[in-house]
Amino acid sequence: MDFYANEGKSVIIEAEGKKYARHAIATHFVQVGESYLDLMEKYVKPLYQPGDIVSSSEKVIALCQGRVVTEDECKPGFWARLLSRFVHQTSAGPGMGLPVKMQFAINICGLPKVIWAAVCAGFGKLVGKHGVFYDMLGEEVTGLDGFYGEDIPEYEHMGVRVPADPAKVCDEVFEKTGIVMMIVDANDLNVELLGKGEALKGWTDEQLLALIADNPAGQDRQLTPFILIREVSE
Repeated sequence: MDFYANEGKSVIIEAEGKKYARHAIATHFVQVGESYLDLMEKYVKPLYQPGDIVSSSEKVIALCQGRVVTEDECKPGFWARLLSRFVHQTSAGPGMGLPVKMQFAINICGLPKVIWAAVCAGFGKLVGKHGVFYDMLGEEVTGLDGFYGEDIPEYEHMGVRVPADPAKVCDEVFEKTGIVMMIVDANDLNVELLGKGEALKGWTDEQLLALIADNPAGQDRQLTPFILIREVSE
């Protein structure tokens, strides 16, 4: 098969002295409530070989699980509008700089914890430490995507949460399709492993993340939520 890389990405990556080819698998625009097993059968299995690893975007799994929130559920109040003004925007997007996302954080974590995290983040910036706010509020807040339509218009009025039980999802996919998979939260600034199946227990998190360190799936509208990874010989 011919391996395809998104624009600005490379097919080949070297990790721990080995070379791996990555193929960005294009899909249709996945809607809320679709089956990730059906997606695997349709798009991944025809290309998959024993020994391959599939890296899945957390967003596509969350959409299949119905893990979304709407603007009506996160109408910004006074504190959300105030606190969002002090959030630094990165190239990965506005994040909690959007009042609707800040309101989600308040809904999930409670106002006192969010205010305390904001205070600690302010002190952290004074000593050159960034990311304190997100570290304190945890994965649910850090992993919220959407409510931002510049890159993907369909997500302008919808937030996509982190998937539930990602390791369990990976095990289910392996049991029912034979595909070895990990689920990641990735952008062009950072990649994070959310879950891996028992079939990957011999791999450390660091080894797996090294295979997708450059975020080969991209963070715009590439529609390539699955990356097929295959070791290649010289």
